[in-house]
Amino acid sequence: MLHFSRWTIIATLVATVLALLFMSVNFLPANVAGMLPGGLAERKLVLGLDLQGGSHLLLSVDTETVVRERMDALRDEVRQTLREARIGYTGLGISGRSVQVRVRDTAQLDDAVRRIRDTRTALSGMAITGTAEYDIAVASSEDGLITVTVNDVAIEQRVRAAVEQSIEIVRRRIDELGTTEPTIQREGADRMIVQVPGLDDPARLKALIGQTAKLTFRLVDSSMPVQEAISGRPPVDSEVLYSTDDPPAPYLVQKRVMVSGEDLVDAQPGFDQRTNEPIVSFRFNSSGARKFGLVTQQNVGLPFAIVLDNEVISAPVIREPILGGSGQISGNFTVDSANDLAILLRAGALPAPLTILAERTVGPGLGADSIEAGKLAALVGTLAVIVFMLVVYGLFGIFANISLIINIGMIIGLLSFLGATLTLPGIAGIVLTVGMAVDANVLIYERIREEILAGKSAIASIDAGYGRALGTIMDANITTLIAAVILFYMGSGPVRGFAVTLAIGIVTTVFTAFLLNRLIVATWVRRTRPSTINL
Repeated sequence: MLHFSRWTIIATLVATVLALLFMSVNFLPANVAGMLPGGLAERKLVLGLDLQGGSHLLLSVDTETVVRERMDALRDEVRQTLREARIGYTGLGISGRSVQVRVRDTAQLDDAVRRIRDTRTALSGMAITGTAEYDIAVASSEDGLITVTVNDVAIEQRVRAAVEQSIEIVRRRIDELGTTEPTIQREGADRMIVQVPGLDDPARLKALIGQTAKLTFRLVDSSMPVQEAISGRPPVDSEVLYSTDDPPAPYLVQKRVMVSGEDLVDAQPGFDQRTNEPIVSFRFNSSGARKFGLVTQQNVGLPFAIVLDNEVISAPVIREPILGGSGQISGNFTVDSANDLAILLRAGALPAPLTILAERTVGPGLGADSIEAGKLAALVGTLAVIVFMLVVYGLFGIFANISLIINIGMIIGLLSFLGATLTLPGIAGIVLTVGMAVDANVLIYERIREEILAGKSAIASIDAGYGRALGTIMDANITTLIAAVILFYMGSGPVRGFAVTLAIGIVTTVFTAFLLNRLIVATWVRRTRPSTINL
């Protein structure tokens, strides 16, 4: 056990130096860390929400909006299908999770049912019964009534997709803010948890997350004055929307969406070169550019409303056709509001509104207290272990303490390399690892004592001590590693942080005890050739 090949020595030393190098980045000044090669300066350990403060939000996806939008889309599909087939109908409307319509001429009933069924989408492959499952079911009666019902499985799939899409969009929006290591995870069927460490403006976070950001470009309806539409009844295909100004101004806007925000590929904040006011410039994909160019060509001289979440941001008059696929949004923007709007447009629109169910803001003072408490606990625990090893094992205690200090450095280095977030439970995992690391050395040294008492020579006792303690230490660490893996997969939040730190600590403990510490002892044995050992 005291013999090492040249490659084993090189590999051990290289692994140790690399881990300590990653660890050192966290303690070097920014200007010095920036001189390190390979982007090492960016591999700093990130402090969690409980250490540096930040915002914690519990959000709920409005699933009723998802269902309502699906029903509205289904009603429009039925209307379009019947119109294209030139089938007269009446009474088109939504009832619960069904769309009902009555065909005027019952002779066209079968044709109408067939055409509506052709719009179905299969949810799954062929079932055991040999029939496919579709997103809608179409039924009819002899008096010409057609009922189109949405499958419950289709609704569940749509809700699940909406939640997953919302999580991804929220993640993109927060990433655009430039914060480090946000935690965004699903909670139950329709909820998500958002934790953003270090964010000093939680109100801005809530505003950014809570906005649906559905952008549409629509024509302003000039067929009647807007005040007449407010006091009377607006045209069927138009609605009254209000601007974001203070006080808000009303606009009569067509319901038909000419161009959707889904066609946007980029949005950036900037300044108007003429007025120097903050604006948001945008750019469409090829499909959106074609539609935008066609609309502006056909409606020169007419106002064009830019609508965000049913509020009119601006309604400029189309002076000339815009064929380049790009434009700009102007309004009463500040620099921050223009930047936030650009973030929202780049990240995309939420499929449904989000409701904040719970909010918790952790101040930096609490984080500082947690850091100091963690530092104190780690320092006291480590010093107590170091003193114990020196008193009980003397020179071998020094060897163990060297391995222990390097072990802690390797844990921090690996956490930095992995980009992990250090939380208060993570600090607890490091403190626990200190005890486990020393425990491995205690087992080895006690085994060496037993071999000496049995009458073996010093070198033979050391060799046998490492060899025979290996099985016991591996068994103990493997069972603890299994527990850490279970904690990681079954737990969430701080529990997973503890599990990650514990698992890394187990790996570094085995490495330092059976490679590094053994290498130190082997080097000492080769140089001194001891005849006796004081243990």
